[in-house]
Parts: sequence; structure tokens; C-alpha cells
Amino acid sequence: MSKRTALHGWHRSQGARFTDFAGWEMPVQYAGVVPEHLAVRSRAGLFDVSHMGQIFVEGAGAFEFLQKLCTNDVSKCPPGKAIYSHLCNPKGGVIDDIFVYCLRRDRYLVVVNAATISKDFAWMRGHVSSGVELTDASGDYGMVAVQGPAAERALPASLGPAPRRHELTEIFRNGKSVFLCRTGYTGEDGFEIVAPNEIVEATVKEVMETGREAGIVPCGLGARDTLRLEAGYLLYGSDVDDGRTPLEAGLPWVVKFDKGDFIGREALAEQKEKGTEMRLAAFKLSERGVPRHGSAIFRGGLEAGRVTSGTFSPTLEAGIALGYVPGPADGPWSIQCLSRRVPAQAVRLPFYARPKPFSKEN
Repeated sequence: MSKRTALHGWHRSQGARFTDFAGWEMPVQYAGVVPEHLAVRSRAGLFDVSHMGQIFVEGAGAFEFLQKLCTNDVSKCPPGKAIYSHLCNPKGGVIDDIFVYCLRRDRYLVVVNAATISKDFAWMRGHVSSGVELTDASGDYGMVAVQGPAAERALPASLGPAPRRHELTEIFRNGKSVFLCRTGYTGEDGFEIVAPNEIVEATVKEVMETGREAGIVPCGLGARDTLRLEAGYLLYGSDVDDGRTPLEAGLPWVVKFDKGDFIGREALAEQKEKGTEMRLAAFKLSERGVPRHGSAIFRGGLEAGRVTSGTFSPTLEAGIALGYVPGPADGPWSIQCLSRRVPAQAVRLPFYARPKPFSKEN
């Protein structure tokens, strides 16, 4: 039986349609994927992401522990900051992509993917040392994402002043810690709120009421997927996994070789020196069609790879896809869409970027 988040009843009251995702019964859409997608691009949307995992890393050795496990440089993440990183195995394969939030130098919140909570926690426990305490708090917290250019207008005053981009604040509500983080998975400005299960619904209702004039709408996983793909964000288990490295996935910036030793460093350094045989490429269809996961990618008349993520982009009004292919971006390219091969162009990520950058203050 699928697990349910603390917001399940609220979703039903809003007319959600549900799907199973990583063992969770989650809302896939309300009014529809396209209108929800466009609402986030133009106004604001609220997503339940409570299926994500929350792991606390605490103790005098917390920083050194995370620095050893993470490919990114956790020293660049002081208290009140957040950093994106990968956990890699000794071969350089990605165990998971995560966000690390520094609450104090001896206390971190690590947000992991829903399908990898048990795997990640076991990996961490297998490398834990003295002076480090791990707590899997995934069942205790709800998590919602408020995303879009009007996201800040939807924040109630009770959550305090909005943090700047990739920063977080800790607020106490009814004696409970609530974390407000300026992070997201849509390519828009926005926030993620981590709150105890017993108060997360009240928090959501407050956000929806505050954001009503700004046009905020509830959004499901369907729109979350199309938004993240337009923004060029990868989906763990599809676009990257423990058989692919950050370098193959086109994310060399997440690997900081100069920070010292970390798990997977030797293998990744060797791959950096020799080069990758396969690389993640981005494609935009030149004609009408919708590429799907597993669709064949052709260079000329020969199959060169398979689509890892594909969809119709409501913003670009075209099919877009990611997939691993060998060699350079030289075509001609085409992608199998149902019974026909549709011409495609290799493009740079992201497919979509907000025309006006976030301000330095935000």
C-alpha cells in the first residue's frame, strides 16, 4: 500500500488526481499539467514534496563527515546556506543528488530523493565516524515548494523575512522548528518549507491564503516534471544513477577536486583526464512530437542512445529530451516518437531560463 503525506486530505479537498511515485500516493495534477506549469512560469504554484527525505547530520565531526561523502565543497556552505552536491560510490557513480543545508557547523539537514532514502541513510551509516550522529527524520516532516516569480508574495509574515537565494532560516512555530529555504526544482525563484507533519497543513493553508491575490495554485508532480526538465534539472534514477558519473551527466561544477579527498575522487579524476565515452545531451524537436523515456535517439540512420527524460514543453511549445550519446553534438539527430522519427536539434541546457535573473539581494 502506498504511503501518504500529511497533506493527503488537503489534496483531495482541492480536487487532486493521484499517482504512485516511489511508493507514495502523490498528486499528479489538479487543474491540469499545462495550466499548472504555466501558472508557475507566470505567477506561483505550491507543490507537496513531502516524499523527499530529511536526514539530520549532527555532532562535532559533522562537517568532516559530509566533506568526505560529498563531491561538492561543504566548506563553502556556512551556517544559513545551502549547497547542491552528489554522493558518489568509489567508481564515481552517483548514489544520489542531494541538497545540504547548514544549520550550524555541527548540525546539517540533508534532503535526499524519495526513492533513495533507505539507500542513502545506509550509505551514510556505513561511513559514519565518532562525533557524528545521524537521524532519518523523513517520517516526521512535511515539505512543500512554493515556486514562481510571485512566490515571495505568497509567504506569510509568520515565516519571517525571505532568505536570499540558496539560504535558509529556521523559525519556531508552536515550539517546533520550521525551515524556510530559498531553493527549488523549477527554474523559477521560490522557496521550500520543511515543517513538522502536525503543522504542515496549517502552513500550506496560510501560504495559499497569502498568495491568493498573486494567483498561486496547487500543482502536482506532472507540472513539477515538465518544469524541472525545461530548467535542465536532472531526475535521479532516469537522467543519472549509480552507473553514471557527474562528469558524464554534464555537471563538472558539482565536483570540487581541489577540496581534498572524497569518496569517488580517484575514479572521477581519472575520468576527467581521459574524457567520457558517453555524455548527457539535450535535444529539441524540430517538428511536432513528444519524446518519452526509453525512446531511441538516432544520429543519421544509426541508434546512438536512448531518451532518459522527455516531454512536451508548454513554454517552448516543442518536444524536449535528454539522453546519453557518444561523441560530439554533430548530427543530424532524430528521436523516435511513436511510429516515426522526428528531426531534432542538439541544444545547450537549460531549455528555458527566466529572462530576468534573480536580484543579488534575492
